Amino acid sequence: MEPSAQPPAASPAPTSLWRRALRYLSPSHTHSAFAAAILLMAAAATSRVIGLVRIKYVAWLLGAGAAADAYNSAFMLPDKLQYFLIGGASSIVFVTMLSRYRDQGRWEEGERAMSVILSTMGLVLGLAIIGAEFIAPLYVHTLLPGFDADPAKAALCVRLTRILLPAQLFFLAGGVFSAVLLARKQFALQAITPLIYNIGIILGGVFLAHELGASSLAIGALAGAFLGPFLLNAIWAHRAGLRFRFRLDFKDPGLREWVGMSVPLMLGVSLVTADNWIINYFASNNGGAITLLLYAKQFFNAPVGLGQAAGAASLPFLASLFNTGNNAGFSRTVNTAVSRILAFSLLLSAFMLAMGFPLLDAIMRGGAFHRADSHRMALYFSIFSVSLCLWAAQAIYARAFYAAGNTVLPMIAGTLVTAVSIPLYWWLYHTYGPIGLPIASDIGILFQTLTLAILLHRKGMVSLAGLEYAELARSLAAGAFAFLTLIGLRYLIPSRSLLNELALLVLATLLWIAVSTAVLKATGSQLPNELLRRFRKSPA
Repeated sequence: MEPSAQPPAASPAPTSLWRRALRYLSPSHTHSAFAAAILLMAAAATSRVIGLVRIKYVAWLLGAGAAADAYNSAFMLPDKLQYFLIGGASSIVFVTMLSRYRDQGRWEEGERAMSVILSTMGLVLGLAIIGAEFIAPLYVHTLLPGFDADPAKAALCVRLTRILLPAQLFFLAGGVFSAVLLARKQFALQAITPLIYNIGIILGGVFLAHELGASSLAIGALAGAFLGPFLLNAIWAHRAGLRFRFRLDFKDPGLREWVGMSVPLMLGVSLVTADNWIINYFASNNGGAITLLLYAKQFFNAPVGLGQAAGAASLPFLASLFNTGNNAGFSRTVNTAVSRILAFSLLLSAFMLAMGFPLLDAIMRGGAFHRADSHRMALYFSIFSVSLCLWAAQAIYARAFYAAGNTVLPMIAGTLVTAVSIPLYWWLYHTYGPIGLPIASDIGILFQTLTLAILLHRKGMVSLAGLEYAELARSLAAGAFAFLTLIGLRYLIPSRSLLNELALLVLATLLWIAVSTAVLKATGSQLPNELLRRFRKSPA
């Protein structure tokens, strides 16, 4: 008697899009490289939207006058303190180190190193913050010389700076705890914490602005830094099994390795960070220029954040490829990431150049921020937009060095590029006024990106021949056609009222997508189909 046929095994029920999205957002979920990039890029976009809401609120409240200049300049000293004492190393270097500890099965050793490093640097940073509280007036006088003409503005900047300084402790600890999660390839909190920080600034103003004025925004920033970057990362790192213990051991090998990798980041001055410092120094002599340049740069940074998010997502995967000796995979992954982000940036730059004024005016105008402010800001924004692809690409090139544990070479390169660029900023500012500063910024970041790419090529780490030049040419052609189309649309629909601008932006967005997609497909580009295919098939 033949055995009865067994019914075929039931195939697993397809996972709903909703359940899949929830898995992506779970703080304890482990992500693939593509899933991490998509998650962090989506979160970066969301964070930038919240950040733009924050900018809009601050502009509505303070306009582009003395109080706005003082508030926006108050972040300079805290940012420099973090840069020179932490140098981004709390997360960048830690991810590389902890990824290696994890790959080699030495997690307990990595956990001890984390405790020693956080304890040591927390103590150093705490002492530095106390010192910075005392020297804040001297700092404002020296690095913002134009403020001397308005003692009230200088005093307000000092007060706001002192409120913001302690937040750097929260960023330090939060960066270390975040690195623990990133080494485990858990990216959800990396996506969420910037939202909490931005919301903190907005709520600080909403609830306290009537009583405290601009100080309410600084208090909101301090609260947002504690609740988001620090507290959430601390809670989930603890849930992931991390046990922090206060330890001071200057002979700990993990501490020595961290210092060896971090010191170059702390001592070097990359133009990526120094650009804002240099711009603020010169622009302090022109009332409102600091605020309008900063707002233009922050709007420009919204899409730049996508490249930074892709770089952050790629870091642990690049570190694993390098640590396991997969040099070909390392080079291919970097080139693919750079090619994709360059291609998309070229398309996006076309939209930003053509629609800068109606976009910024529709968002920013209102309260103390006027149409004339929008015009000046849009001019700066358009000049910044030319270099979008460069800012996005350099973020990935820099992380290729960090993933390989090489922080010395990019430090030297970045410092030299910055030193060479400063005379350029000086000359263009004194020749063209504030408009010369974004022009200098574009030229400087071109030098920075080319330098990193050439160094990676000469080191045999990432070959320049591996870039997808044909796809980049197709994207450039698509961007050029889209730009010309949108310029024509602006002539047909002049930018006047808010309703008029909103209608213009909706039509422009649809046309930009249609024209870009049509040209890409007509020239044989596989980018649109590949992006859709990878998103649909990407593992959660």
